[in-house]
Amino acid sequence: MYSPEVAEYDHGPQHPLRPIRVVLTRELISAYGLLGDGVEEIPMPMASDEELLLVHTESYVDAVKRAGAGEPGDWSRYGFGPGDNPIFPEMHRASARVAGGSIAAAQAVVSGRADHAFNPAGGLHHAMPEAASGFCVYDDPAIAIAWMLENGVERVAYVDVDVHHGDGPQHIFYADPRVLTISIHESGRYLFPGTGFVDERGAGEAQGTAINVPLPPYTSDEGWLRAFREVVPDAVRGFSPDVLVTQLGCDTHHTDPLAHLALSTRAYREAAAAMHELAHETAGGRWVATGGGGYQWARVVPRAWTIYFAEMAERDPPDEIPAAWLELAAAEGGGEVPASLSEEPPAGREDTSEVDSVIRRVRESAR
Repeated sequence: MYSPEVAEYDHGPQHPLRPIRVVLTRELISAYGLLGDGVEEIPMPMASDEELLLVHTESYVDAVKRAGAGEPGDWSRYGFGPGDNPIFPEMHRASARVAGGSIAAAQAVVSGRADHAFNPAGGLHHAMPEAASGFCVYDDPAIAIAWMLENGVERVAYVDVDVHHGDGPQHIFYADPRVLTISIHESGRYLFPGTGFVDERGAGEAQGTAINVPLPPYTSDEGWLRAFREVVPDAVRGFSPDVLVTQLGCDTHHTDPLAHLALSTRAYREAAAAMHELAHETAGGRWVATGGGGYQWARVVPRAWTIYFAEMAERDPPDEIPAAWLELAAAEGGGEVPASLSEEPPAGREDTSEVDSVIRRVRESAR
């Protein structure tokens, strides 16, 4: 799902969430020749108010419209203001387009038009029903899930691999037994949003449908992949979803400026293969993926999401990145970018005993 208008979701030149990362991702996918040959690029429509209201309140949607139009008001009550969530021009239109892209991805998969669908502009998983949070205005993964539940899908598994806890979808579906939310992230003891602990398990009939894997800082490929393998596949298999939804934030990378995990692109390649296999094993191949966090917007994000997309498209692009794209990325990023998809992982600094302890506590909580 891609439209040039994704650049309108722009918090300003000093903000870490840069829309150019989505543009560069699309251009790298194109440079590798991954568009066509069974891959369809679909323009991103704007979500309707009715669709946004599947998750958000009327007062919040109205506030987003009015604040983005420059009207005066106490917009801080909805989470807007200096810092993470500044008001920007045409905020509603830009945010509704991101949500519309994720709904369109869900529609393509549910209708059978596509096996898998990817909205790299999506993954805005911190927005709450009546508040912006963590750079996110509308919670597009939750909206896409809610749309599917309204249109005949009975069970959805949501797997979030962003470095930050997927608090929005967890909160929105915390008491809904039709939705399994799994988040593997840096512990909220050290990182925004300060949630996502093992004892957050869901409520009422949905007890057990929220699963959190909070990892210590400096967890590297080995520890992260071990935690993923030990928790995610069995949980998704046990839930037997109709559709798998994933949030593919790559701010877990060891160079990301906003967090403290230490992954390399190897972890993304292995996670992509595992999620692809899970989609086919548990959900008839139905896989809806979104982007997410990632603040090395020229050096890491396009490579990470191209790795995921190539797996979704069942293609094996060469490791060497096309020279024309490298020139484009260097010009946009103001410096040299890596010339290959793969890379040497950093030296491990993680506390492996703490990773093992987290895995053990997650498994024990599921009994």
